[in-house]
Amino acid sequence: MEKTLRFQPSPVSRTENKRSGSSRRSALGVSVLGGSGLSLAFSLGLSLPARPGVASQPSWVEFNAFVEIGQEGRILIYNKCPEVGQGIQTAFPMIVADELDAAWEDVHVGQAPINTKVYGHQRAAASYAILSSWDQLRSAGAVVRHMLISAAANIWSVDRDECSTRESKVFHQPTGRTLSYGELVHDAIDVPIPDPSAIPLKDEKDFRLIGKWVGGVENGEVVSGQPLYVSDISLPDMLYATYEKCPAFGGRVASANLEQVRALSGVIDAFVLEGTGRAAEIMPGVAIVATSTWAALQAKQALRVEWDEGGAATDSWSQSLAKAIDLAAERGNDIIVETGDVEQAIGNAALSLQATYSYPFIAHAPMEPQSCVAWHQGEEIKIWSSTQTPDTAINSIADLFRLDPKNVTLHQLRAGGAFGRRLYNDFVCEAVAISERVGAPVKLQWAREDDMRHDHYRPGGVHHVEGALDDRGRLIALRNHFVTFTHTGETTVRVGDMDAEEFPAGLIDNIQYTRSMLPWTTPTGALRAPKANAFAFVFQSFIHELATAAGRDHVEFLLEILGEPRWLDPGNVWALHTGRAAQVVKVAAERSGWGRVRTDGRSLGLGFYFSHASYFAEVAEVSVDAANRIVVHKVYVVGDAGKIVNFSGAMNQCEGSVIDGISAMFGQSVSIENGRIEEGNFDQYPLLKMADAPDVDVHLIQSDNSPTGLGEPALPPIIPAVANAIFAASGRRVRSLPLRKNGFNV
Repeated sequence: MEKTLRFQPSPVSRTENKRSGSSRRSALGVSVLGGSGLSLAFSLGLSLPARPGVASQPSWVEFNAFVEIGQEGRILIYNKCPEVGQGIQTAFPMIVADELDAAWEDVHVGQAPINTKVYGHQRAAASYAILSSWDQLRSAGAVVRHMLISAAANIWSVDRDECSTRESKVFHQPTGRTLSYGELVHDAIDVPIPDPSAIPLKDEKDFRLIGKWVGGVENGEVVSGQPLYVSDISLPDMLYATYEKCPAFGGRVASANLEQVRALSGVIDAFVLEGTGRAAEIMPGVAIVATSTWAALQAKQALRVEWDEGGAATDSWSQSLAKAIDLAAERGNDIIVETGDVEQAIGNAALSLQATYSYPFIAHAPMEPQSCVAWHQGEEIKIWSSTQTPDTAINSIADLFRLDPKNVTLHQLRAGGAFGRRLYNDFVCEAVAISERVGAPVKLQWAREDDMRHDHYRPGGVHHVEGALDDRGRLIALRNHFVTFTHTGETTVRVGDMDAEEFPAGLIDNIQYTRSMLPWTTPTGALRAPKANAFAFVFQSFIHELATAAGRDHVEFLLEILGEPRWLDPGNVWALHTGRAAQVVKVAAERSGWGRVRTDGRSLGLGFYFSHASYFAEVAEVSVDAANRIVVHKVYVVGDAGKIVNFSGAMNQCEGSVIDGISAMFGQSVSIENGRIEEGNFDQYPLLKMADAPDVDVHLIQSDNSPTGLGEPALPPIIPAVANAIFAASGRRVRSLPLRKNGFNV
């Protein structure tokens, strides 16, 4: 028997999660958009359970996988990717609506079902969503607009070229007649579906929504506490669970006081799961199932487990850091890239400089700890989750429980932050396993301490860098030995490698990047701006060191390295274009008043970085007092991420990136000793307080290039910008993070 959810959405909500009952159009296959490799399906052949309180309406007409239009004029546009705070729930519908020429006030937004065969990319990762979906979404709107125009032209018996659209209406220019989209839906659905590649897209000068400021479609629901998150889900007969794992990764349960826990008030059961032993699935542990989350968490405090740690992690960050620093001064074991003759260039240099930089392991720490509702019903599994990788979650669950993926349904919900943590679906797998054991729907809730101590951490690292300058103070060689970690002895840990293209490779003749690896067991993973969030600190800080040693202005020195405008790999959006890079540096310098004499006791520092196909330069305005107290007063952010879809969401992403980056460099690190994470909550892992947040001035260059990443690339430059400003203000060079563990008062 089908069970429904108990909560109701706000009646004024602009977001919905429904599929109309039966589509009037039969399955018509998939058309491939010319040159994009993305598919656009007309008629899903799928049904998505209605969001509670939103009944299926016969008046809705489904035009394609993204667009439904109602007779009363409402337009329902589906967002295909997870919303984790990056604003995609608004940006994606804006793209479709602009090509559709829909009035934004008519638009309502739904969460699409998870079906990558229909939608293609359906993840929130690597700032890739808009870049990968731009043409697909535009085509989805343009095709429906074409069908509506054709329907109106047929009704009026006129040439369709005499018709135009605006604000959810079709206009016949010669006579002034109009028909609303709602009036046209039933005629338009009978229009033959055109080949999407044959339908021209708008000239960008005609955009009415793209490039504007549009508030998030869920803003009202977020601030008023409407049900959007996993914690809001309530199913009939649902049980509540917690899961205790060994504090050292890889430990197994030897014994536990299960009978005592089962006897506690509200506890339904307590049992051991052996798990799969894989970090992204199910590690061994003890599940407690109760009548409420509170009862489960209270019972967890009474749980006593004796762990078998024979195969558990014994990692020590302090010992590994010391080894890495010693090792870094030597040549690396593996060559990442080698061009020119670095040895000769350094030997003949007018001036050479070397330094060792380090950064720690850090946790994701999203505001919403991991949670999932799962219901294992024989040959069918239903999941309510805020995963960033719903397709991976479905396939993992199907594989683990030996089901056809078609029998696994995942309802994608909004996440209260993610930053890469929800790329890994361990919490989803745990919830399903617990539900299978108890034979009922289960809501699994991690505590903050679980989230902090069972993360997939951004790996720490050590870099020994050496640079050479000629007699004119120009950079002629750079060498870097990167010491990272390995689980296997053969490959680096996840997100623990370095690319051969790392700046300034490709810009100077003599480059040598080498790598060495130390053994490690604790899981690692991608964190906002993976790799770039660490490497920018190292390379952009050292570039400043070199400029200072040469007695040259940092901006001038950096622009000289970039050289003349050119693609390093022509036509490859993931490769650096030096002209776009130079432009953001120049504009950031101009907006911040770079080079002027200051009398307010503040100093400026610059950071630049290219990541996720976007270009960002940032200038931090910093003061350092006699007690080594650092204050970041203002940050100037200049970015080129191609065409900006929604300036409101884009500004939020840039401001959030700056706050996130400063927060990490000031106070965040996890102390890993004997395989255990010592930090468990925000008293030990501090986030930047509102009173300490700087004024952030954001300037985004609205270029003609296709939109690229924006959720992550504004973060990396802030760390070297602040570090370089600290040097300018105090003469103290920052080569190790976080600052609170290195003698600074933050």
